[in-house]
Amino acid sequence: MSESISKTSARLFGTDGIRGEAGVFPLDPDSLFLLGQAAADVLNQSGAEACCVIGQDTRSSSDGIRDSIIAGLNSRGMKALNAGVVPTPAVAFLTKKKKAAFGIVISASHNPYQDNGVKFFAADAYKLDEQIEKAVESRLRELIEAGKKGQTDLVVAVEKIEDAVEAYVDYVCAGITSAENNELPLAGRSIALDCANGASYQTSAAILQKLGAQVISFFDQPSGENINLDCGCTHPAVIEKLVRENQVDLGISHDGDADRLCLCDENAKALDGDELLTIAGLDMIQRGLLKEHTLVATTMSNGGLDVAIEAAGGQVLRTGVGDRQVIAQMRAGDYSLGGEQSGHIIFHPPSTTGDGIVAAVQVLAVVGRTGKPLSELRRAFQPFPQVQRNLVMSSKPPLSTFVEAQALISETESALGKSGRVMLRYSGTELLLRLLIEGPDEKDITQRADAIVAAIRKHSES
Repeated sequence: MSESISKTSARLFGTDGIRGEAGVFPLDPDSLFLLGQAAADVLNQSGAEACCVIGQDTRSSSDGIRDSIIAGLNSRGMKALNAGVVPTPAVAFLTKKKKAAFGIVISASHNPYQDNGVKFFAADAYKLDEQIEKAVESRLRELIEAGKKGQTDLVVAVEKIEDAVEAYVDYVCAGITSAENNELPLAGRSIALDCANGASYQTSAAILQKLGAQVISFFDQPSGENINLDCGCTHPAVIEKLVRENQVDLGISHDGDADRLCLCDENAKALDGDELLTIAGLDMIQRGLLKEHTLVATTMSNGGLDVAIEAAGGQVLRTGVGDRQVIAQMRAGDYSLGGEQSGHIIFHPPSTTGDGIVAAVQVLAVVGRTGKPLSELRRAFQPFPQVQRNLVMSSKPPLSTFVEAQALISETESALGKSGRVMLRYSGTELLLRLLIEGPDEKDITQRADAIVAAIRKHSES
């Protein structure tokens, strides 16, 4: 464990749990065993009879990670309930349904199959707040630094949740049909579905069909190594092609753990999260369902979202990046809609976290109620020009060390004033430095983005 101890100075939890290369610290068997113990020590407030719900995506490494964590839970006297391969929001739902002490998801979302991750839900089906997450990490460090080792030969005791998929499908469909007066909101619609060879391969088609849609499924044959491989919502051109070639009414695409989505209209043009938030937000304002007339979005959302919502009498409240930040703000203000440009959309209730299929069906219900196709509804959102750059990094030095780039950023902010903005931040899940510039002149902000990127690369290579 000495190598692991030497690496514990860096924060282990990012914007969405622990994520990294499978088999490498902290996703090695010993550390995962201790993570199970740490989670039990901090999160189990239910006593000796407590249980934990655990679900996973389709990566080849997920089974081993699951077993190592369960061994750690078992060593603390906790019972594990294995939901198998299910979307992240299904674990949230099942955690509350089973009255578990907490829930665990094994997934690296949109990352390639070599990566994996671990994230947690509290007993109330919401992601852990940052302070509790820090307590779990602190306890894990204590166990590592005390020289504790995983019991790799420990017999894993686990009970399988036999109806996990069916229970989640029924839950989603019941919520949608009750909201639509028991009508099937997707009756007669043809849909191309991209499951990303991930956690939704058993659930999303079943939900869409139960709500009346005719579904053609793609990328629903997971091999353990093909998750997100040239498919899924991070490849919107794929769903556009599928809609075009199969001549269907629309398309739905998920990421690896199905907590977000990409919708595609009947003209084979993909919509991003800001467009979905605009469509849903305007509909909820009109029907008097947008609580406090407020929609919650992150700092990454385009300013065109604010313009559209404000024109209808609402407002956009900004928060930090990550759907955990969004739902925390929604809970604090009792708001009913929030999300991210990346496609995490939260309708609260019923969802306590991003849910790709719930969001898809909710937005498509607007199509049904209004009789307007997605291509028309999306016109309400008029985006400001926006340029984004993702730089692959070997490490994450403080942003202040990029002196020349910071000077260019200050110059850009002064030039844009209130008509634009600049954001430079590290990804919480990958070794990426993300730059976003928004402003009225696309040529100008593109040139400024290129200059900032060049300054960062110059510094990194020196």
